Amino acid sequence: MKILALMVLLLAACSHVPLDSQPMPRVETEKYMGKWYEIARLPNRFEKGCDGVTAEYALRKDGTVSVLNTCRKGGPQGPERTASAKAWSVDPSGSRYEVSFFRPFKAPYWIIELDPQYRWAAVGHPDRKYLWILSREKTLPPEIEKDLIAKLQTLGYDTARLERPKQ
Repeated sequence: MKILALMVLLLAACSHVPLDSQPMPRVETEKYMGKWYEIARLPNRFEKGCDGVTAEYALRKDGTVSVLNTCRKGGPQGPERTASAKAWSVDPSGSRYEVSFFRPFKAPYWIIELDPQYRWAAVGHPDRKYLWILSREKTLPPEIEKDLIAKLQTLGYDTARLERPKQ
């Protein structure tokens, strides 16, 4: 009887544990390349005060990806800051990358949700400490954003903390 009670207690506790954040099973790298607008993000120190945020990805001849992040401090018309990085795929799915803005430091970049037409994406960190919602346009239709945020919440991301930079 004690074992049964312990199992019920463990199962009840597990019902509140979010699903593991997993990247997409397959991403076509060439389709993912290009310019993306940041729609929302979890707060982070390197984008504090940033608006007009974009990320541009370009495939290099060696198979790695050039990354150029742009941010405007103090509003969408503020002074521009850029940061360049290099990314490389860490598995054949095309959805898990390592990104390095300066060596030897690198961080995981997982494409966790992606529109079939590559119009929007959610990029996260396996520990859920970073999250970005990206779009090919400066805005995302409200119904798509709502559904995407609900999905991200089930994956364990704290969507209540999302910031929305001005574009």
